[in-house]
Amino acid sequence: MAVRGDIRNVAIVAHVDHGKTTLVNAMLQQSHVFNEREEVPDRVMDSNDLEREKGITILAKNTAVQYTGPLAEKYGHPEGITINVIDTPGHADFGGEVERGISMVDGVVLLVDASEGPLPQTRFVLRKALEAKLPVILCVNKVDRPDARIEEVVGEASDLLLGLAQDVMEEGIDLDLDSLLDLPVIYCAAKAGYASTDQPADGALPDNDNLEPLFESIITNIPAPEYDPEAPLQAHVANIDSSDFLGRLGLVRIYNGNLEKGKTYGLSRVDGSIENFRVSELLRTQGLERIPVESAGPGDIVAVAGVNDIMIGETIVDPSDPRPLPLIHVDEPAISMTFGTNDSPLAGTEGKDHKLTARMIKDRLDRELIGNVSIKVLPTERPDAWEVQGRGELALAVLAEQMRREGYELTVGRPQVVTRTIDGELCEPMESTTIDVPEEYMGTVTQLMADRKGRMESMSNHGSGWIRLQFTVPSRGLIGFRTALLSATRGTGISSSLSAGYAPWAGQIVTRQNGSMVSDRQGTATPYAMQRLQARGNFFVEPQSPVYEGQVVGVNNKPEELDVNITLAKHMTNMRSATADVLETLTPPIKMSLEESLDFANEDECVEVTPEAIRIRKIILNREDWYKWRAKQRRANNNAQK
Repeated sequence: MAVRGDIRNVAIVAHVDHGKTTLVNAMLQQSHVFNEREEVPDRVMDSNDLEREKGITILAKNTAVQYTGPLAEKYGHPEGITINVIDTPGHADFGGEVERGISMVDGVVLLVDASEGPLPQTRFVLRKALEAKLPVILCVNKVDRPDARIEEVVGEASDLLLGLAQDVMEEGIDLDLDSLLDLPVIYCAAKAGYASTDQPADGALPDNDNLEPLFESIITNIPAPEYDPEAPLQAHVANIDSSDFLGRLGLVRIYNGNLEKGKTYGLSRVDGSIENFRVSELLRTQGLERIPVESAGPGDIVAVAGVNDIMIGETIVDPSDPRPLPLIHVDEPAISMTFGTNDSPLAGTEGKDHKLTARMIKDRLDRELIGNVSIKVLPTERPDAWEVQGRGELALAVLAEQMRREGYELTVGRPQVVTRTIDGELCEPMESTTIDVPEEYMGTVTQLMADRKGRMESMSNHGSGWIRLQFTVPSRGLIGFRTALLSATRGTGISSSLSAGYAPWAGQIVTRQNGSMVSDRQGTATPYAMQRLQARGNFFVEPQSPVYEGQVVGVNNKPEELDVNITLAKHMTNMRSATADVLETLTPPIKMSLEESLDFANEDECVEVTPEAIRIRKIILNREDWYKWRAKQRRANNNAQK
């Protein structure tokens, strides 16, 4: 096998908020990608609006930095070594992005917070790297945190690595344990741009004021791409992008052979067929830009234009000797939501050019399938609704939010779990959940998890006033849990979870103790009616906003449903009122995001999503029909219990 020594392909993987994107920022800055006078934006790789708003990485992205330090000449490439960097999401809901990113690289940099240590998503991304037999560099980030515990975190990460290696080897995957025992460790403060191989004191900056040790570790420990000079072309499509001028682009990693602009190649489809196409443009990433090139060879990660319907997992091959690579495998979905047309009385009344029809929504979901391999779209009994399955609630909520911003109107059902029948028994997905809270909230959190059928697996206290609890809980129990946790811990609780396989159905879980206040007619919410009703609960709507029959306008203080007339107007009389000048004040309405609305919705409710508004409503809008449906459900439940 020949080696391409002037390239290194590496993915940076970590748990949410451990500093991946900040580290990539520092690598770009110190590689002189930006001009000295150019202002570098914070988290420059998070280019998506939703990513910037939520502060998390949603899509895997690639960049390239040119290393020209002392090791470049030592390895025989004084002109520089290209390091292709894949920035991956840290949230398990976007695990499909992680799997695609890992399929393109030859090694990973595992980033771990110097205080929090390894968390569930750390386990998830590390296991994926080990299953792919990729070498690992441990990078302990945020060593300058006041509560840093560097030595303990390195020990925890090493134990996790060896434990996962043991699990992977038991599944029949052969690993080199000696290399795992000799784990390279870099101590880093990504925000400052410092890195060192020497362990600093807890809370102190590394003793080196640049990222040279990290670059050197990548070049030394991540193997250069290997290829067979005699093999025909093999280029794997791992991601999809688009250009206003070139149309759809396929982001490919070349394993063997060469790609040249203007030549004709074969595209091995998902179904096994071969389709010939001409490469109209070839683009290589340099910093944050893509530059046209005439050719690319083994180890290169390039964007290819020329096929309008290129799909993830397909392989660009030599038409005379096609040898397609295996398709990218992703884990099965665990959560589903129903996406359908908006049939409320307010549909299409709030703005022009809204996309309302079932055909438009189905076309948009089909386009999502092209670039997102971790979701499935299945038909339902209704022709205007589809079941969309994904890894987690957050991933599907992000899809609905993206559609809303693109001008679509739709209804989204409450998240449901994707069940399986195993050995004749109904089983549901389980989650391994880690919760960090101040010590005084331990009892509250334990009670919250007990209500959701959670079972405590471990508890640890690092002596910093915070306690870490680990539970195994049904995925159903985590729907709406984050909001409840933040309320119960006054905004201090931090939770993260990871799939823990399937287990027998745990029984009924009641996650909401309050009923809904439902409008019994269409009209406009009046301050007079709201002032009279505000003792009964809290509202979601503002005065003078339009409402309709079946819309959930607030949350009741009591568990039962409450039909209200929120459109009642104050009638004029010719009687002088002694209280006419008394100022009537209204409690400000509760403003909920799309995710919070999905968490709040009951089984018989859904969320109306439009570019202008997010409303919770009953699936059956007519109140008389809804009461008949509920009576039928009660009779069915009573018969089932007999």
